[in-house]
Amino acid sequence: MAFPIPARQLFIDGEWREPIKKNRIPVINPSTEEIIGDIPAATAEDVEVAVVAARRAFRRNNWSATSGAHRATYLRAIAAKITEKKDHFVKLETIDSGKPFDEAVLDIDDVASCFEYFAGQAEALDGKQKAPVTLPMERFKSHVLRQPLGVVGLISPWNYPLLMATWKIAPALAAGCTAVLKPSELASVTCLEFGEVCNEVGLPPGVLNILTGLGPDAGAPLVSHPDVDKIAFTGSSATGSKVMASAAQLVKPVTLELGGKSPIVVFEDVDIDKVVEWTIFGCFWTNGQICSATSRLLVHESIAAEFVDKLVKWTKNIKISDPFEEGCRLGPVISKGQYDKIMKFISTAKSEGATILYGGSRPEHLKKGYYIEPTIVTDISTSMQIWKEEVFGPVLCVKTFSSEDEAIALANDTEYGLAAAVFSNDLERCERITKALEVGAVWVNCSQPCFVQAPWGGIKRSGFGRELGEWGIQNYLNIKQVTQDISDEPWGWYKSP
Repeated sequence: MAFPIPARQLFIDGEWREPIKKNRIPVINPSTEEIIGDIPAATAEDVEVAVVAARRAFRRNNWSATSGAHRATYLRAIAAKITEKKDHFVKLETIDSGKPFDEAVLDIDDVASCFEYFAGQAEALDGKQKAPVTLPMERFKSHVLRQPLGVVGLISPWNYPLLMATWKIAPALAAGCTAVLKPSELASVTCLEFGEVCNEVGLPPGVLNILTGLGPDAGAPLVSHPDVDKIAFTGSSATGSKVMASAAQLVKPVTLELGGKSPIVVFEDVDIDKVVEWTIFGCFWTNGQICSATSRLLVHESIAAEFVDKLVKWTKNIKISDPFEEGCRLGPVISKGQYDKIMKFISTAKSEGATILYGGSRPEHLKKGYYIEPTIVTDISTSMQIWKEEVFGPVLCVKTFSSEDEAIALANDTEYGLAAAVFSNDLERCERITKALEVGAVWVNCSQPCFVQAPWGGIKRSGFGRELGEWGIQNYLNIKQVTQDISDEPWGWYKSP
């Protein structure tokens, strides 16, 4: 589908500004491999200008010092404008990221919902100000202020371009922070378009600045900038470690939502067809490019043969096509680099002795585009790369277990700890497994549903901190204790001269 990509500049201080070095990055449609436009390439010089604008906006007091209710009016206006421009954003997201059109529709709906939700959180913040603290001495009274941290750097990924950015923008703005957003250079188009929404709703200049560009050129200078008070990053564990190390030089707080290798544990007492659908959804949704993808299937040995047989049949039925085609359920992966990386994972799995039961190649009917068949890998050992490392593509590993204890051990046999799913009709067993899983989120009898009201984040090498829900706004607040002496009597610790 031909759809023009708007030609934008960097969004700084409420204006569209050409990058100081005037460089641009091509936008490649992953379903055709064709260049369809370009985006500006920010560098450290542009980061400096954007941070200055954000700091100026923070100090102006027409944002940071306003009530949460005042900020909520802007967030609700943004939500309404996103809904109004939904068709525009959906088309751009689909062509830029390669995700199926129907998924992009849901993503943009979630963007609007997220701004609505954090508008409510901003209003709730007003009622929490000056919350009293009970003290053991009547001489003193104490309360707590919740104040914005300052200028925050937000670095978002390419798999949910505008939605993941929104998970950071909405709570940061609700808290009263000002921000500099650096989206992934692989899918930045909708994030740039969001700058136009900010202007249309009258967001004060400098409150949100949007810099597209390469990680080393724009992301790294943002993380290390001394006038950025916090970094929120979503991306790979390797890059997350670099972000954390850089921020540590200034003792700068970070929130990290990183990679995963999530298990999906299936016991013998389930409705197999129902669980098979959840299994393929949990791994192949978003073209398999999900940090929380339940890509390690652990199925009880007594139903494994039947389960895997049906798994292959369901997988064969997935429509792989141009993302704009009606009924598309699997589009291309994001880039040539990602395509090559996934294919290398598959070839290494073969060389290590695994069986590619289904898929593992380019679909025969798609000669162009970064398409990979949904892939099912069996005969897995826990020493294999495909078991241990995040693929970030439509590749599902299958392994059997014989007991609850073995299932838990295999599920936790990973350096990651983002999410997990467990399926059983025995809800007491599900509760035991849920408590034993070393992750930040557990799905019971489902996989991947995510709601703005619930906390999101991981443990171990999947990062730390929580986005979304009431926990999301806390990332951007300074909790300040205020204690007052209300007595007329002198303190009396020292002898009066």
